[in-house]
Amino acid sequence: MKLVFFDDYRLGVLNKDETRVIDMTLTLEEIPRVGPGDYMCRLIEKWDGYKLRLERNMLDMPGTPIEDVQLRAPIPKPGKILCMAANYLENGTLKEARPINGFLKNPSAVIGNGETIQIPPDDADIFHHEAELGLVIGKKAKNISEDEAYSYVFGYTNFIDVSARGLGPKGSDVFLQSKSYHTFAPMGPYLVTADEVPNPQDTNVKLWVNGSLNQDYSTSDMGHSIPKTLAWLSSITTLNPGDVVALGTNHQGLGSLQDGDVVERETPGLGRLTVNVSEPRKRKWARGVDEAMADRMRG
Repeated sequence: MKLVFFDDYRLGVLNKDETRVIDMTLTLEEIPRVGPGDYMCRLIEKWDGYKLRLERNMLDMPGTPIEDVQLRAPIPKPGKILCMAANYLENGTLKEARPINGFLKNPSAVIGNGETIQIPPDDADIFHHEAELGLVIGKKAKNISEDEAYSYVFGYTNFIDVSARGLGPKGSDVFLQSKSYHTFAPMGPYLVTADEVPNPQDTNVKLWVNGSLNQDYSTSDMGHSIPKTLAWLSSITTLNPGDVVALGTNHQGLGSLQDGDVVERETPGLGRLTVNVSEPRKRKWARGVDEAMADRMRG
């Protein structure tokens, strides 16, 4: 099933051909609603009790053409966004995976389809896009094994990890400034349940800037698998329903983000996420793939 928030954060599901949004707000009106982020996390947590009702009601409602609604981020404020760092073999050029590593990204950095990445005025060397597969946790996970990891996955969504390079003391990794500015976590346009993603460990990740394809890679190039990632993360922190795990990127296609850019991110079955870029200082960086970054990540 493909879940969405739309307009004033009404809950919807897509019909089978993904052309219409079916409003399910009244269908699930008994779910407490502190805010849209809390609402979606509660739905995920109680999914087994609501799934059949949603499936049945879909058959009786005509829905609204998808072009007539404003799609929002499917999880507007996750409890946590956990991001994997340097988690790809860079098109197989690395003989073995780098040591497993990750970081937290600010949950309030989330934006959705049609919204705008706001580049801050800080004197970064460059601002990069990082196309990633986003995984959404379905139930509480602590110290889980790799064998059971997939049973804790609710679904998947397109994710872009926007990154600022060169901030902070020279020679150090400064993840807070680099990763957590407002709007640095675009996701969506849908949250797709895991049963509709047949092989997340071998699916395609693409990202375009102004119509030019920059990133195009397979998750089969992942250094640390999804089960290993979830087992490792859950050994450090408890994962809760609605938490988002960004599974890392292949750095061979990274490029700059500049004022006026239109960025599109797509994985089969997850729809196409489109966001804009605003950079008031109108700075310019080289276009296309950042070959220096690509070469550095090949080791």
